Amino acid sequence: MTDFRSGFIAILGKPNVGKSTLVNTLLGQKIAAVSPRPQTTRRRQLGILTTTNSQLVFVDTPGVHTPRHKLGQFFNQEAEEALEGVDIILFLVDASTEPDEDDQRIASLLSKLRRRPDLMLGLNKLDLLPVEVLERHRVAYQALVPDAPVLAFSATSRLGLDELIAALTARLPVRPPEFPEEQLTDLYEREIAAELIREAALIFLRDEVPHALAVRMDEFTERGEEGAFIAATLFVERDSQKGIVIGEGGAMLKKIGSAARKEIEAMSGRKVFLELRVKLSKNWRDNEDALRRFGYKIKK
Repeated sequence: MTDFRSGFIAILGKPNVGKSTLVNTLLGQKIAAVSPRPQTTRRRQLGILTTTNSQLVFVDTPGVHTPRHKLGQFFNQEAEEALEGVDIILFLVDASTEPDEDDQRIASLLSKLRRRPDLMLGLNKLDLLPVEVLERHRVAYQALVPDAPVLAFSATSRLGLDELIAALTARLPVRPPEFPEEQLTDLYEREIAAELIREAALIFLRDEVPHALAVRMDEFTERGEEGAFIAATLFVERDSQKGIVIGEGGAMLKKIGSAARKEIEAMSGRKVFLELRVKLSKNWRDNEDALRRFGYKIKK
C-alpha cells in the first residue's frame, strides 16, 4: 500500500448547490439529508469513499450565506471550521446560475485563509444547461478564484464524477487510510435518522415552516427481530406552525412519519417503528439556550 492516497476534502458552497447530493452519489448510499429547499444541511458530516488505492474523506458542510438568526450564524461557523486541517477545498457552485452575493462571500472567505489548502472549483448541475451557457458561467466563477483548477459535473446524473474523483485523488497526500474500509460516515444511525426525519418535513411542509423546525431524538431502541423503535419530537417556533406540522386529523404528521420511516429503513436495512410528536419552542433559532439543547453551539 505504498502508493495509497488518503485525505480530507471540504465541500464548500452556498445553500442548495448540491453538496449533500454529491456526497450521497459518490458513496452510492444515502447518508446525508437532501431536499429541494436550501439550508437542508445543518452540521458537518463526513462521507468516506474508500477505493483500492485511495480514501477520500468528504466533509459535507452547511451552505454559507448571509445569516438572519443565530442558527444561521452556526451554519456559517460550521462551514468555516470545516476548512481547518483539510487537504483540499472543493468550492462547489451551481453552474446553471451566475455567481451571486453568497458565492462572492465564499470567495472572500477563501482569500482570507491564513493557510489555504489545495483548492478546486466544482461546477455542479452540468446536465441543466447548454455548452455556451456553461462556458459563460465558468468564466464568471473562475474570476472569483482565478488560481483554482475547474471541473464540471452533475451530482445527480454522475456525469463527470469519475474525472472528479481522479482529480481529487491525484491531489491527496500518500498516506494510509484514516478509517476502516467499510465505514461510510462519522455519524451514528440515531443522528442520521434525526436528519432523515427533518428531511421528510422539509419536503412536505409549506415555506413558512421548514427552517423553523428542529428534531430531537427521544428514544432509539433495538427490538431484536422486530427491528428498532424510534421516538422523536419535532419542535416549531410558533403555535400556528404546530397546527401545520400536525395537519388535519394528524394527516401531515403521518405523511412525514411514513416517508421518514421508509428512508430510515433503507438506510439501516431493518424494520423501524417510528413515533413522532410536535412541541413548541418559541423563537428557538435565536435562543442560544434552545440552540444548545438541539446541539447547535455558537462559539463567541
